[in-house]
Amino acid sequence: MTLQQIDPLVDPRWPEFVLRHPQSSIFHTRDWLAALHHTYGYQPIAFTDTNGTDLDNALVFCKIRSSLTGKRLVSLPFSDHCQPLADQDSIRAIVHNLQSHPLARRMKYIEFRPLVKDGLSGIDSFSDTEQFCFHSIDLRKDIEVLYRDMHHSCIRRKIKRAEKEELIYEQGASQALISKFRHLFLLTRRRHRLPPPPAAWFNNLARFLGEKLKIHIVSKGDTPIASILTLTHKNVIVYKYGCSDSSFSNMGGTPYLFWTVIQQAKAAGLQEFDLGRSDYEDDGLIAFKGHLGATATNLTYLRSSPLKPRRSASTSGTASLMRYTISRLPDPLLAGIGNILYRHMG
Repeated sequence: MTLQQIDPLVDPRWPEFVLRHPQSSIFHTRDWLAALHHTYGYQPIAFTDTNGTDLDNALVFCKIRSSLTGKRLVSLPFSDHCQPLADQDSIRAIVHNLQSHPLARRMKYIEFRPLVKDGLSGIDSFSDTEQFCFHSIDLRKDIEVLYRDMHHSCIRRKIKRAEKEELIYEQGASQALISKFRHLFLLTRRRHRLPPPPAAWFNNLARFLGEKLKIHIVSKGDTPIASILTLTHKNVIVYKYGCSDSSFSNMGGTPYLFWTVIQQAKAAGLQEFDLGRSDYEDDGLIAFKGHLGATATNLTYLRSSPLKPRRSASTSGTASLMRYTISRLPDPLLAGIGNILYRHMG
């Protein structure tokens, strides 16, 4: 087999291939890859054993070159999942040849983030590293069933509270909405003692994804209180980011937003609401997604060399001190740390 290397940002076959492949997601699209490239400098690259003029399969990565975290191939950075777009035999053949490829040999490791890891199981030198909880909602159910599946006190009661509060709903991708979203996102990241991604990331997502991206915001009067950012690809809508002002949490803004998006997606004929990954340590987030009526499965990442288990932030005194310090920084410094760190995290 001859392994071919292509650039998804310029290869004219890539957009049609992604649109055609049944396992593709928003994270495979040229738009998402372009946002990664223009924000963080990552170089998208794909490998295929296709010999014809049309692409039949491909495994897509980003080349990350970091002085802090090393050189590596990741499929894909800042993406909850990225299924190899190939059948099981082709996956194994491509990975086997990739391992001896000159580019791969210069990398610290190769990482896969598949939605389903069947095609990658049992490949020599690859092992499981991180595991997450993945949630999704089947939108093919009747709207009445989707509502009934939601937890009564944790979701439905809060939706009714939000309706009584007469919250103002907005959606779109204007600079005004991006600014409101980023304000809430900064509040949320500070609450979680984490720096936010750079502003350029959200601007580039809006720039390249266009109508595929929507920011949904509810406000109490002139004050934004909760927001979620969604992405749409074919018949799937993806929840990517969420944020809120905790001083207004009793108004039910976040449950109201999810229910609004579910109704819109259902009306548009979409079939799945991808709620993304959650750390297994984040019991609150896992419970919230479950209360929305979502089904949970396991999401497993794999790397080409075994790694030591990560230490939990809760058991690391240094990490706890760093997160406390981050939470006390003024907004410009907090945002500045994100600008520096995120291109190394991938």
